[in-house]
Amino acid sequence: MRQITIISGKGGTGKTTLVASFAALAENLVIADCDVDAPDLHLLLHPEIVKSEKFKGLNVAVIDKEKCIECGICEESCRFKAISPAKSGYVVNPTRCEGCGVCVFVCDSDAARLEERVSGHAFISKTKYGMMAHAQLNIAEEASGKLVTVVRNNSQQVAEETGADLILIDGSPGIGCPVIASLTGVDMALVITEPTMSGLHDLERILDVTRHFGVASVVCINKCDINEKNSRMIASFCRERGVTIVGNIRYDPVVTEAMVAAMPVVEFSDGVVSDAIKKIWESIR
Repeated sequence: MRQITIISGKGGTGKTTLVASFAALAENLVIADCDVDAPDLHLLLHPEIVKSEKFKGLNVAVIDKEKCIECGICEESCRFKAISPAKSGYVVNPTRCEGCGVCVFVCDSDAARLEERVSGHAFISKTKYGMMAHAQLNIAEEASGKLVTVVRNNSQQVAEETGADLILIDGSPGIGCPVIASLTGVDMALVITEPTMSGLHDLERILDVTRHFGVASVVCINKCDINEKNSRMIASFCRERGVTIVGNIRYDPVVTEAMVAAMPVVEFSDGVVSDAIKKIWESIR
């Protein structure tokens, strides 16, 4: 079983657009949307949910008002300012609480305790292209890296059950914990960049991450013709790093039209962009 993660170092470079087209071109695969903070691959693949599970990421503090003697030590000890006095006694603001447990530790009356809270949901779905594992983190919740791991585990389990020989992963933007969870143990990372100075900067950062974790990487330059000088600069940088550029995609409004139609580009149009995406897929396949 092979695993390929498509990442970008930042949002908005066309990562999910390419993943949707790759899903349409590939065979015998499982798709994993690991952008759990702001998932949007479902808008193009139209999954039918067959299984849903609650994700409990962080704990939240709760104060038992019957046991609380209102000494205020929990408020003084909370570095996140999550505990405050009220008319009915001390209360916890769940959006501020980090679940560290210091209030439980310092409370002599055993009034404070930690409870699990539902931080999001993980799904397994059917699409016309294959099974799909995805998730949604609740607003203002953390532990997105843990939820990405749940999605990865679900995709591997489904792949084993269905006999799939490929897991296609839509990674998170940036270089943080969710990205690391999206990259762990994969066979290849396809990095999508764009010909801007920030694109080059983010490309360098994400390639540092893939190199640190020993993940083989290739690069695609999206909208390569909007600044050909920067495209050449990116190509030169990749040569210096020994990283292969597997393809260049020219800017074309047909991509936006495909997004509006909620379809993968390769199914929406047979034009130049679709040809470029097909060549990139054949190159990395």
